[in-house]
Amino acid sequence: MRLSASANGTYYFDTYTKKLDTPIRYSRLINGKYEQPKSLGPQFGIGRYNAHPYIAPDESYIIFDSVRDGGYGSSDLYISFRATDGSWGPAINMGDKINTAASEKNPSVSPDGKFIFFDWRTKPRNEDVTIYWVDAQIIEALRPK
Repeated sequence: MRLSASANGTYYFDTYTKKLDTPIRYSRLINGKYEQPKSLGPQFGIGRYNAHPYIAPDESYIIFDSVRDGGYGSSDLYISFRATDGSWGPAINMGDKINTAASEKNPSVSPDGKFIFFDWRTKPRNEDVTIYWVDAQIIEALRPK
């Protein structure tokens, strides 16, 4: 459904299935060809509908939407940070400054890194969609120390 590319050309993407159960995956460009897709890890397959990834150009974090127990609403935005060893940390709910009882989806960050854009939906089937933006400083506030 959505593909996001890092500065080095690695693709990060979701895949629609009827069960909404496919984790977010990636594929690296190696010697001019993309490798077979690989899962980012189990934290990207929890709940259902792990979708619409946005990868930071330097691959230091990924933001996506997911429907999970303990969330604020239908679909919330989550962020995961890459550790120094290359592994991905836990998916962190981005909190009530972004997530509501409605559905937040399709995150992206402005090219200058200052704003996060996402859509907010109050009705199913995309009948009522509003685009919101927030200060991207929330990314650093959530980054593990």
